[in-house]
Amino acid sequence: MAQLSCQFVRPDKLIYNGYVASLILATQDGELGVWPGHASAIVSLGDGIVRLHHLEDDGGETDKVVVSGGYAEINPNGVIILASHARLVDDIERDVVLETRQEAFDKLNEIDEKDNRRAYYQKKVAWCNMLLREEQRAREEEGVR
Repeated sequence: MAQLSCQFVRPDKLIYNGYVASLILATQDGELGVWPGHASAIVSLGDGIVRLHHLEDDGGETDKVVVSGGYAEINPNGVIILASHARLVDDIERDVVLETRQEAFDKLNEIDEKDNRRAYYQKKVAWCNMLLREEQRAREEEGVR
């Protein structure tokens, strides 16, 4: 069976290192499917979900990773994903995300409207909102099964 090597990292952590059957990247231009033999490319990651489809020999499961920003280098044999922000959907701790989002809101309220630091906290709030949405979807999917 054909396979791709996949190395998936964020600045502070290795998310995944191994082989996958295929994957779907969340790029700035939309989703991009990658299978063995894919043409070489470097793509900019956007905000969304990267789906790693594992080999049938490894159970054939799909891991979902929420990403925001970064790059992916694709070659016919594999993919290296360098994400600015990434979190496995199964690892999202709702209470921690809610607390982090509230802290970011509090900072936004303290900073003057013309202060450029607001962009950092606005992005943090958006990241937290994305994590909460995906955590909710995962819970709903689990309820359906």
